[in-house]
Amino acid sequence: MMKVIMYTDGSARGNPDGPGGYGTVLEYTDTKGQLHVKELSCGYKKTTNNRMEMMAAIAGFEALNRPCQVEVYADSQYLIKAFNDHWLEGWIKKGWKRGKNEPVKNVDLWKRLLKAIGPHQVTWHWVKGHNGHPQNERCDRLAVAAAEGNDLQDDV
Repeated sequence: MMKVIMYTDGSARGNPDGPGGYGTVLEYTDTKGQLHVKELSCGYKKTTNNRMEMMAAIAGFEALNRPCQVEVYADSQYLIKAFNDHWLEGWIKKGWKRGKNEPVKNVDLWKRLLKAIGPHQVTWHWVKGHNGHPQNERCDRLAVAAAEGNDLQDDV
């Protein structure tokens, strides 16, 4: 099974109703030992940073065309805790409800992310404040560039 390292980042530019963008970097080594890097970025308007982080992960998984062993590094506690602390499992069992019967946010994206993960073996790592991962810094730049692309579209 091919091993892939994925770094994700999302940016809503500090404004939940403003422009946002996500960036994803995939790194893997082929059968001949050659390192490959794939960068993905896109911008969306009027969304939150949590949704950006989820879309960054979705983009990475949807770009994989066969089952892989994936290590995901993200600076989103929301994304990482959902898997490492089994939040998703609890939400699904409760019918996408959380404490005091409150609805879970972003159910559409959680379901899309679960479908994209599908056959992959995934390990999730929280990179607090990026913590020295240069590829995660690159994802941050991709996310900001995607958001700025939306800013430019607003001016047209």
